[in-house]
This record gives sequence, structure tokens and C-alpha cells, in this order.
Amino acid sequence: MASPLLLLQDIHLSLGSAPLLQGAELGVSQGERLCLVGRNGSGKSTLLKIAAGLLKQDGGTRFLQPGTTVRYLPQEPDLAGFATTLAYVEAGMGPNDDLHRAATLLDQLGLDGTEDPAHLSGGQMRRAALARTLAPSPDLLLLDEPTNHLDLPAIEWLEAELRSLRAGIVLISHDRRLLETLSRSIVWLDGGVTRRIDRGFAHFEQWRDEVEAQTERDTHKLGRQIEREEDWLRYGVTARRKRNVRRLGELGALRQKRREIGSGATPLRMAAAEADVSGKLVAVAEHVTRAYGDGAPVVRDLTLRVLRGDRLGIIGPNGAGKTTLLKLLTGVDQPTVGEVKVGTNLHLETLDQQRASLDPSSTLQAALTGGEGDQVEVAGQKRHVIGYMKDFLFKPEQARTPVGVLSGGERGRLTLAIALARPSNLLVLDEPTNDLDLETLDLLQELLADYPGTVLLVSHDRDFLDRVVTSTLAAEGAGRWVEYAGGYSDMLVQRGAPAAVDVRKPGKKSTAAKEPGRAVKMSFKDKLALEQLPNQIQSTQAEIAKLQRILSDPNLYKKDATKFRRTGEALAEAQARLASDEERWLALELMREQVGV
Repeated sequence: MASPLLLLQDIHLSLGSAPLLQGAELGVSQGERLCLVGRNGSGKSTLLKIAAGLLKQDGGTRFLQPGTTVRYLPQEPDLAGFATTLAYVEAGMGPNDDLHRAATLLDQLGLDGTEDPAHLSGGQMRRAALARTLAPSPDLLLLDEPTNHLDLPAIEWLEAELRSLRAGIVLISHDRRLLETLSRSIVWLDGGVTRRIDRGFAHFEQWRDEVEAQTERDTHKLGRQIEREEDWLRYGVTARRKRNVRRLGELGALRQKRREIGSGATPLRMAAAEADVSGKLVAVAEHVTRAYGDGAPVVRDLTLRVLRGDRLGIIGPNGAGKTTLLKLLTGVDQPTVGEVKVGTNLHLETLDQQRASLDPSSTLQAALTGGEGDQVEVAGQKRHVIGYMKDFLFKPEQARTPVGVLSGGERGRLTLAIALARPSNLLVLDEPTNDLDLETLDLLQELLADYPGTVLLVSHDRDFLDRVVTSTLAAEGAGRWVEYAGGYSDMLVQRGAPAAVDVRKPGKKSTAAKEPGRAVKMSFKDKLALEQLPNQIQSTQAEIAKLQRILSDPNLYKKDATKFRRTGEALAEAQARLASDEERWLALELMREQVGV
């Protein structure tokens, strides 16, 4: 491995009297792809700002290789003071940078450069910020939640763009699919300290669980030792006072060590309040078309049934009409043509991506209690607001904190806490995963799996869709929507080869998706591939196992840094090849079943 472009060592930082970073470390070299993970509030964004040189640490050192160009993408980019998006992007470039690249990237991201930043949507602001970050072709990219507010075509474009770069990358993201595709190393920030593993994100959760299990064993051992020391103090010989004082000091140190080991955040608890059971039919759309004014329809001739217990995912580019569909299916909006029948006994709860229901001037406690007292009603029962706050990882001292100063992830958790306290049997979730950390996403996924009602979900998170939904309603262009069984990956298989979506034109594809029900034929090449792929997959799996055995040597990097780097790169390539071959085999198997070969 080459010498690091950036190195953070023994970083300490406190916010007020509370320590946030307590010896955190981070190093990244040319071409390295590193993901920084941890709970919301653990200090990931703060550490990235220190890496970018935007925030000064209280202690520790930051080293940047001389001549290294660094570009940082914040969670909430500020475009104030710029007349156009092109002016904003060009302002981030150096004297020797190619100004044409600024216009090219904006075009690829669906912007023409003349947009007024004051009138941009969240997704457009993120696209402009990405263009500004990527345009100078920097040596080091520091990206904080780059996929927030982006639609699927833009996420897939970004994924391909980052894969093509030779820059070092440090990435904070909740998008598992993006992390699995890009990452080669993981830095886990927890309790103010960092742990690193030089493997892709697909290995993170197993590694994290192993670390936590070891921590639990260490805590148990310390507990037993403390019990022995306390027993000695109560019943042991007390003749030598100095000895007692020393043992008391050691006991205090042991207790402090146990507090430090067990100082991880309280596990998040999440449960949705249940309302009475709805009717079997939640929504029925019959040949529905919805247009606005003289514009082209955003929904054209849609027939759809949503039954009780369905988890329907709705996907498509920004502007395709996803929010319009939610309004139609819940009776908030009416179709131009056709009819939507909304079911009986529905208790609707909505979670919107803009967190528009939150009053920034209100305190956290007031937002949960409705501004009355210190009790919050959850599923018809009163709970003290502090206890309910803890369920969603808020600290008691945050009760009086204004909502407007909460982080994006904290606002997301607060919106969830408010929504889940109210009884419902129909959850409408519009981009619920924005700003949530991976552990919160896991728990939200489990909640939705156990939720007895119906879920309508708009999301651009491919992994979350795969884990949650039972069917996917996808925009196919020109107002046409098609329902596919299963999640996002299932949809790709049913379509055949994934169609490349043009980021610049919502709903328009460079190749047409296959029509459901259209006759499919297997070519000689398809049949040959179906025969050869199983052996090819088996061979690649053996290759991956061999490379993983090599990397499992903890001293490999010290012994041969070049071999370590090359082995890591070969492993990432083999894993990507295996994923591609498996998807191709699944698509061919589905095609074979359809034609009855």
C-alpha cells in the first residue's frame, strides 16, 4: 500500500463537556475506497470535517500529503451567493482545472448550469454539489451521504462514476448497495474510537457482531473480577490500611473500565402502534390517468389492487409521479380519468421525506407530547417522554433541544417516533431512509416486517426495497407504471437485462423494458451461458475463498504491503464478477421457465 494521502491519529474532540472523539484514527491512500460507519451522533460527519480541514480537533494530528487535492461533499450543501449552478461548480475549481468538465458533469446529472440555486429541490442541490466535488478530479474525495435526495438513476450514475475514479475515497452512506459495490475497507466509529478492517462492507455486520460479542465477554469478566474484589473488601483481612486503599483504587479503575467498555448506545427499540384491522381491499385503481393542465400524464391507464398486508414499493426518477401515486392511492388526490376506490376502516399515518411536519422552533419534548406536559401517548397508553425518547436513542438532556438544531438523522428518528406512536393500519413512507444510520434501518426493516397493516413505500434505497417490499411498482416512462413481484432485484430479473435509465430525463430509458407477457425466446448464446455459468460461478467462489484466506493473515500488510493491496483489489473484482454472473444466471433461469425449455 502506498503512503497515505491523509492520516488522522489519536483525534480527540469534545462538544461542550461531552467527549465525542476519543482517539479516533483514519488513513486513506491513493485509490483506496473506505467506508466510515457508525450510529447517528457517533461523530462520523465531525471526523470527516476534521479530515477535510474544516474543523480543528482538540488533540491529535492531521497529516495531508503535500500537493494532495481534497474535495469534501457535506450532507447539506450551501449554494447561497451564487447566481447559477454553473457558477457554483466553477467556484470550486482550481486555476489548472478543466472548466469544461464542470458543464459536462452538470449535464450528466440533469442540470444545464443556468438554474438559480435559490429555487433548487433537495435532489438538484445534491447533484450540483456532486458536480462541484467531482469536477476538479481530486486526489481524495470525502463524501458525506452522497446519495441523499438522489433518485435511482442518479445513484446508479454516481456508483459507476466513483468506480471509475483512481482517487482515494472516504464514504459515509446508509446505502448498503453502494457500500457493498465500492468499499474495500471499513472504519467503524463507536464510542469515540475507531476500528478498521480491510475488507468490503459485505463483511461488516459479521465483524461488528464478533467485536461486540468479545466486548460482552470482556465486560462479563470484569464484572466477575469486581465481584471478587468487593467480596474481599467486605470479608478480607483489613490489617494493612495501605493495601486496602490500593485495592479500593484498583476496584474504582475496574468499574471505570467496565463503564467505558459498556458505554455503547442503548439499543434502539421500535414498535408501531396498531389500529383496528382495515378492510381486505386497501386501494383499487381502475384504468387511472392523472395529468396536470395540458402536460403529459404522470400516470397513464393504471390498474392496480393493494390488499391488506401488502408492502408496495414505488420507484422511479424524480419527477416521474411517485408522490402523485401516493396521493391517488390514499384518496388525497383524484384521477383525471378512471376511478380509485379507497378501502374501509383505514387509519393512515404518513412519514414524508422533508420532515415538513416538524416545527423547528419546537423542542424535542414538545414535538413528542404535542406541547402538553411530559407524557406521550403510545398505542393508547401514557409513557413518560424521557423513556420514549430513549427508545429512539435520544438523551434525557436533549428534551429541551430545539428541533431545528437536530441533525438530519435525529430529525429522521424524531419523525419516526411521532409517527409510530399513533395507531395506524396503513403506513405511507416517502423516502424514510434518508439520514438514518444502518442500525436504525435494520430495526425499521424489522418493524415493517412485523407490521400487521399495509405499507406504501417510496424509496431509492435498493437494498431496503429488497428487504421490505412484496411488490414493486416501477415507472416505465411516459406515465406508464408496471407492477413486479418482489423487490428491486426481482424487478431487474423480470425485466431481463437491466435497462439503462437516462439521469437527465425522468422515466426515459436508453433501452425499452420488456413488456410483461411478451413472448420470450432463448438464443443459442443464452442456452450456452445457462450451461456454463454454474461452473463459472463455482470457480469464482473458489477464487474468492482463496483470496479471503490470504487476507485473513493479520500480518500480511506488514510482511508484504504490495501483495496485500493486490489481493484486496483482486477480491473486489472477483466479488463483483460473482454478483454479475449470479444475476445473469437468475435472469436466464427465469427466461428458461417462461419458455418451458
